[in-house]
Amino acid sequence: MSAATRIPSATFRAPGTSRRQFLTLLGISAAAVSCGTATADGGGKGQVKTLKYQGAVGQVTLPELAADLGYLGDVRLNWVGNTISGPQDIQSAATGQIHFGGAFNGAVVKLAAAKAPIRSVISYYGSDQYAYSGYYVLENSPIRTARDLIGKKVGMNTLGAHSQALLDIYLSRNGLTTAEAARVEALVVPPISTEQALRQGQIEVGVLGGVLRDKALAGGGIRPLFTDFELLGAFSAGTYVMTKRFIEENPDTVRTFVTGVAKAIEWSRTTPREEVVARMTRIVSGRGRNEDTSALQYWRSYGVAETGGRIGDKEFQLWLDWLGERGEVKKGQLKAGDLYTNAFNDYGKA
Repeated sequence: MSAATRIPSATFRAPGTSRRQFLTLLGISAAAVSCGTATADGGGKGQVKTLKYQGAVGQVTLPELAADLGYLGDVRLNWVGNTISGPQDIQSAATGQIHFGGAFNGAVVKLAAAKAPIRSVISYYGSDQYAYSGYYVLENSPIRTARDLIGKKVGMNTLGAHSQALLDIYLSRNGLTTAEAARVEALVVPPISTEQALRQGQIEVGVLGGVLRDKALAGGGIRPLFTDFELLGAFSAGTYVMTKRFIEENPDTVRTFVTGVAKAIEWSRTTPREEVVARMTRIVSGRGRNEDTSALQYWRSYGVAETGGRIGDKEFQLWLDWLGERGEVKKGQLKAGDLYTNAFNDYGKA
């Protein structure tokens, strides 16, 4: 894929991460993490009980939902800002600026390959029939096949992560050579601006997921070229990570956090959608961040495939193979089973 390209418009001022920037940050992460992890209220000789984290504008993350449901016990959350980039979120976790971060599992693989001592503890998002990422074009667009994408602009939230990985797989499975795929231009566009960029013709394809996707579809005039659910079926795509040191020093806190998030996943599955949306709306309205709650009405699922967010080798092996083929991770350098642990997930245990 080509390097990050930015649209010269004031609409797109949110930070993106180019491949070079990403690799630089990986090096910083691996070096800085050895200096220690973030501290928080309740530290000292006891285990950390207040976890610093980054959220998402107008959305309710699973830890936030778990906290509101009372599933985190004596563990508290300390919001320090928002992120639109999974790689940035887990880099912040690796360097100790926050206590946990979430990203596409391929980004987790790359960070681990850069020697950052992190471990995934629970899945937090994925793709199913309700929660998926679609690659959308305008209704009257001439783009109908993978080959039609050559020379076209595809807007996504960040490069080197979920959206670009699925685009690569789609192009490869539809017969494009490496040279042809390189002519499909991947652009960094903030998710909140993707629909507007697509409708205004600044990009030919926009990657939309979750409530932003459903809100755009409700407006009409767009259609999917393909979706990740159509491409791979139901799968968990991203995990929350913590540093190995933090896990070792705070096992009870980690267990409470992971199990609480697992309970929140299952609560969202088994509770009527209207009730989940109402609770999310109340959470967003009550936290005083001047956020628009209108998109929440389109929420349908977090998309986590496995019960309680448990992780399996398959969640990482696909991306280990993909990155190995791209030459971004040395083949055989990492084993899927070494990248995660389910030891702190007590959901469903007797």
